[in-house]
Amino acid sequence: MIGHVVYAHGSPCPTLVLDARRLPRTDGSLLDRLAVARKWLDDVGAGHILKIALVEPAEHPLFDLDYRFVQALPSAPTAFDLRGSCGHSILASVVAGAESGSLPRLTPGMRVRVMVRNNGDHIVCEIAEARRGSALFDIHFVQPAPKPLGELLLTGTATTTVRVDGWPVPVSLVSMGNPYAFVAASTLGLSRPEELFADDRRLFDRLVRIRQAAAAVLGWPVDGAFPKVAAVMAAEDGRIAVRAISVPTWHPTIALTGAACVAAAVRIEGTVPWVAAQRAGVPDGTVDILTSGGQSSVSATVRDGAHGPELTWITVRGKRTSTLGSFPIEPLASLQPKEITACLPLSR
Repeated sequence: MIGHVVYAHGSPCPTLVLDARRLPRTDGSLLDRLAVARKWLDDVGAGHILKIALVEPAEHPLFDLDYRFVQALPSAPTAFDLRGSCGHSILASVVAGAESGSLPRLTPGMRVRVMVRNNGDHIVCEIAEARRGSALFDIHFVQPAPKPLGELLLTGTATTTVRVDGWPVPVSLVSMGNPYAFVAASTLGLSRPEELFADDRRLFDRLVRIRQAAAAVLGWPVDGAFPKVAAVMAAEDGRIAVRAISVPTWHPTIALTGAACVAAAVRIEGTVPWVAAQRAGVPDGTVDILTSGGQSSVSATVRDGAHGPELTWITVRGKRTSTLGSFPIEPLASLQPKEITACLPLSR
């Protein structure tokens, strides 16, 4: 099987994109295959790739690509989480699809419609720029029907108290793109973005424990990757500062799904991001998110519905990808059609 490796700038690691049609459909057999592939990747020096995207042409006529995300966990080669998604890996999948011929060549203005099999999200990837080995995207999280903002709250309330080290910690559990536990930076004793962005191991460990406590409240595995966790505070110039954890370290910026979730949470009164936005003077609509690795701009479009505000779509702009290469995954070689395998030496 051919693996395509694409890096979406700002992501913690590249994504390995594989053809889902060549892999088992049942989770147990699929993860057995992926565990073998992970062991091989580690042996050849690519063990840092912890994001895997499984893609194939969409069954539904309104979409171009079916996508499933697999988060590899660092605890063991056999450890995975299938619960969430990854926006950076969606972009990697679009690039790999064009490289492999399952999608047309990417051109400016082109839109690729992606069905996320993990959670049913509808994503539209709009190509702003396409060059050899590089592409620039705007990504749209589209609601198939406007969704009441209150339905994004995993516990039905703007804040939920979890207990960490014996102390109560209020968090906002919001799901848009991915489920997140948002905690106020002030709750962690932080008052300035410089403190939030410091390489502080104690802060990291505490956020990990908050994430685990939130997972326990939701009845999810505490050793998994979801919900994600992020600390939030108001910043100068009408921005929100956010520090998130990825697998297994600090996120270098913020996930695309994280940016989308922040934008949605800012529109829900009483959540931790909403409070930060009020203090920062963030206007409705576009949110500028300050991270330790730069700034992201995201906008959420909300309309008045019969039962309150409803989310229609979210847009994250200016995300770039770089193609790192394609190569046969040796332990999955039996899954690749013979005619493709025979042509591999000709393409080197």
